[in-house]
Amino acid sequence: MRSFLLLAFATLAAAHAAEAPPPAPPVSKLYEHEELRRFKSPEANQGVVADDEFLYVISNSAIGKYRKTNGEQIAAWKQPKGGPLIHLNAGMMHEGKLYCAHSDFSQIPMTSSVEIFDPATLKHISTHSLGIGPGSLTWIAWHQQSWFACFAHYSKDKPKTGRDPSWTELVQFDPQWRRMAGWVFPASILERFGGSSCSGGTFGRNGEIYVTGHTWAELYVLRFPEAGSTLVHVDTIPISAEGQAFCWDPVEPDIFYGIIKRTQEVVVSRIKGTSAHPAQPQQRTQSQ
Repeated sequence: MRSFLLLAFATLAAAHAAEAPPPAPPVSKLYEHEELRRFKSPEANQGVVADDEFLYVISNSAIGKYRKTNGEQIAAWKQPKGGPLIHLNAGMMHEGKLYCAHSDFSQIPMTSSVEIFDPATLKHISTHSLGIGPGSLTWIAWHQQSWFACFAHYSKDKPKTGRDPSWTELVQFDPQWRRMAGWVFPASILERFGGSSCSGGTFGRNGEIYVTGHTWAELYVLRFPEAGSTLVHVDTIPISAEGQAFCWDPVEPDIFYGIIKRTQEVVVSRIKGTSAHPAQPQQRTQSQ
């Protein structure tokens, strides 16, 4: 009995330790973060996307459209019960359309797709299936005439998949979604992810890769390695948003939008720094 109690206590202690936050990150020497405002959104569960005038807040199977200036809701889309979409993730604007990463999380095998919406009406207009991939698709980006996609793995799925967060991979595809290259995340970033993975990401002006995890109020800055297959951790920026997917503003490049999932809020911040600008202007979309 004593052995059983000791084992149970050890198990609970280990679980508590796994849920405890990692050590506080160092203060960024390159960037300054300032929260400007925040507003409530019931869709603030997965991520947020900006165009010239509006924000598109993404949940698993719903999207809300809001004015950037005051957080007023303009439109909403919600998938009918029993629809095909399971887990929408990060989004981005591309060629005047709203592109969303989508997966069947947390099912096995992990399948993924890219779902495309009309930002004016929020109508679902197209899809591109990636089928069974190297993980669960969490975010996509268009950079230097290539698609980049992040495929995540989670500790809780390891008994079924044999893979933990170290298998999370950033993959480069050509415009027809044919694989070109791939990279994994460094140990310093995996430590911050904990048992979760990379939830949001995009590129900066000088080719930096900005990513977030699923929980902590941190924005990570990485770059491609000179050799090998492991991304290089450049900096960690303390922010107000708590992980999940984010975006930069296409009009004011140092404006950063993120979400706080636990309180269902969109957070608007200003991040000043040597590189805090999008790699190229996003496709601007004037929608009604």
